[in-house]
Amino acid sequence: MIKLGRLLPKALLLLVLLVGAAVTLLPYVWMVSSSLKTEAEVFTAGISFIPAHPTLDAYSKALERTQVARYLFNSMFVSTGETLLVCTTSVLAGYSFARLRFPGRDLIFLIVLGTMMIPTQVTMIPSFIIIKWLGWIDTYQGLIVPRAVMAFGIFLMRQFFMTIPYELEEAGRIDGCNRPRLLFQIMLPLTGPALATLAIFSFTNAWNEFFWPLIVTTSEDVKTIQVALATMRGGEVVEWTTLMATVTMSALPTLVVYLLLQRYFTKGIIMSGIKG
Repeated sequence: MIKLGRLLPKALLLLVLLVGAAVTLLPYVWMVSSSLKTEAEVFTAGISFIPAHPTLDAYSKALERTQVARYLFNSMFVSTGETLLVCTTSVLAGYSFARLRFPGRDLIFLIVLGTMMIPTQVTMIPSFIIIKWLGWIDTYQGLIVPRAVMAFGIFLMRQFFMTIPYELEEAGRIDGCNRPRLLFQIMLPLTGPALATLAIFSFTNAWNEFFWPLIVTTSEDVKTIQVALATMRGGEVVEWTTLMATVTMSALPTLVVYLLLQRYFTKGIIMSGIKG
């Protein structure tokens, strides 16, 4: 009875987690299943997750009839560039707030944190006016540069740098290292978990961004995949198999990034000091 009393809470927790995982994965399973069906099979009565006659015709149509490859490249280029810039600015600012001493440091950091409470929609119009003034409408830099700084990234890297012992810096100074060498040769190699966590957040946010690319891009050459998906859904006639195939392809890059960096994800959250 004692063993049963101990196992019952774990079994209930496992059951809840399995149900939650099933509910989360169900839309993705349906998406992939629909992309492998024929158009007629999608509208048949009943629910079927396994296609009767699997086919890749929807993927061929998506690549032939639309510029899906171009849209995916644009999203990949913008997301990668934005991730690199966010990681760079977050490392520099986070190190400054964690290690350097200068007047108003804590106040400036509080102001940076305060920007996290400002809705993104509030900054859309000022950002658009600046981008238009610079002549960056319908350009890659217009998509990337306004998102080059992330307050959460600065906070994450600052918390991580604060967990690194000061003795490492003191040892580096004894060996003659200046500030840039301390950061790039001693501190930066230790930030792998935090950088991986930040890269996942930044890449995912950039990849799923819709409203900003919608108002900044005007041509097909710079349009991202999220804007293209909205255009496909907004047509008079929607080919659902083609749409599901496009959505499946658009979901793959974020999945690959997460799988490559997921082993650092939990470690980065724990070591950065973010707790409830």
